[in-house]
Amino acid sequence: MQFYDHDQIDVLFDAETLQKRIAELGKQITEDFQGQGELVVIGVLKGSFLFLADLIRQIDLPVSVDFLGLSSYGRSFETSGVVRVTQDLSQPIKGKAVLVVEDIVDTGLTMSYLLSNLATRLPKSVHVATLLHKPSRCQVEVPLDYIGFTIPDKFVIGYGLDYKNLLRNLPFIGVNRGDTPPITL
Repeated sequence: MQFYDHDQIDVLFDAETLQKRIAELGKQITEDFQGQGELVVIGVLKGSFLFLADLIRQIDLPVSVDFLGLSSYGRSFETSGVVRVTQDLSQPIKGKAVLVVEDIVDTGLTMSYLLSNLATRLPKSVHVATLLHKPSRCQVEVPLDYIGFTIPDKFVIGYGLDYKNLLRNLPFIGVNRGDTPPITL
């Protein structure tokens, strides 16, 4: 028995499709940052951790990794619009090339807050890689340098993205098919 109801989830991107696109992004990032020294990759917790792990293995450059925790959802399907820092960076980024890695950008509110916050730390540059972009929900335009996939206005789960802090461990990205939660506890 699976811990989730397979009949309730439509697969949007399977594991093979995810890995192929991540390899393409890693190659492009390698080309774009070639000769710039160390690249500081900042993962936005919690959702980006799987994407970040797979992405940095595709980047052929000196890379250091740090994490920053932000929350605007809580235990809801809808963003609250209020961004909270739940974990700060462990090292300064002053004068360094930074790549922010995010799982999904939809309203742009969280990313806008993060980019403003990082700018006060005086990095050499800041670029953004997001696995998913949901432009139909955009409230604030933010620069997205690397986009894995553009998706429709659906609540997605799996591959780091959660439903009430569960289902992050699905090897694919899916969409809940109905009104019933996709998990059996």
